Amino acid sequence: MNMHLMTDQIITDWQPHYERLFGKFSLELSHRLAASPLFSDDALAMLIEKSPRDAYHVNYSQKTPGNPPKRREGEIKGLSGRDVLDVVKNGNIWINIVKPAAVDPAYGKLLDEVYGEFEARVPGFTSYKRNLTLLISSPNVSVKYHSDVPGQSLWQVRGTKTLYVYPNSAPFISQPALEKLILGQLRETDMPYEPWFDDYAEVHTLDAGKMIHWPLNGPHRVVNGDMLNVSFTTEHWTNELRRHYAVNYANGILRSRAKLSHLSQQVTGLSYYAKLALAGAVKFTPLNPQRQKVYTVDFCVDPAAPEGVRDIESYQFAK
Repeated sequence: MNMHLMTDQIITDWQPHYERLFGKFSLELSHRLAASPLFSDDALAMLIEKSPRDAYHVNYSQKTPGNPPKRREGEIKGLSGRDVLDVVKNGNIWINIVKPAAVDPAYGKLLDEVYGEFEARVPGFTSYKRNLTLLISSPNVSVKYHSDVPGQSLWQVRGTKTLYVYPNSAPFISQPALEKLILGQLRETDMPYEPWFDDYAEVHTLDAGKMIHWPLNGPHRVVNGDMLNVSFTTEHWTNELRRHYAVNYANGILRSRAKLSHLSQQVTGLSYYAKLALAGAVKFTPLNPQRQKVYTVDFCVDPAAPEGVRDIESYQFAK
């Protein structure tokens, strides 16, 4: 599929002072991508049909306001992309396509354009290991309270969702929980959450053509409006983010193996370099505690089933 991307700037309302806020505070911006053919039904159907098993997730949970209790992993088999979109429009599922650029390079070009704009506008910002994940989700779906390890932004293309962003510090995210997340001992959506956290959240209504970037590791959750939602996330690394990662990785090792509890998160000085050496020594040896994630698949997408899902005999796959 050869789709032409717009040549105008993607971000339409950038202000000069935003460079001082980027990465430090939540920054909500407007963009032009709501009209892009990359997010039409035709494009989405093509991605659904052509994405291999290791390039997508399809999830389901009970319709529960706010923070649903459990996310289930499913599969898509024997359906056209249009059939699957119809299930999303009328059911209770969401699909994450984690490698759209492997199917259509235009999504990789879009990712480069997005970061090219930010790097041109924010002095000193240089990103790498960037990724774009496409999210196609049913009306009223909720995504659990969670935190991400790399730098993260959310781009709304179709529909409306409400995003709750919480402070990236205790008690909303504890240092041990962040370390377990980085070590792969805690899944993103298993972060501890209490309803009173909402009293301290930033609440953003994202309509089509809005995006938001928030501070590193900021916990957040999402509630869709009563319509099909199409959005995408972008993630990235910088040298500064890698320093925070290395320190938290080393702290997690020290906390779990040396039973230390009072651990600095400083990313400068001798203690930082000692932790950097420890992180490198462990991460690239058999001592590395990180393992492939294992997913248990227990349903398939079925247009004839209630909420678009049908239970199947469970099996596992790793990635």
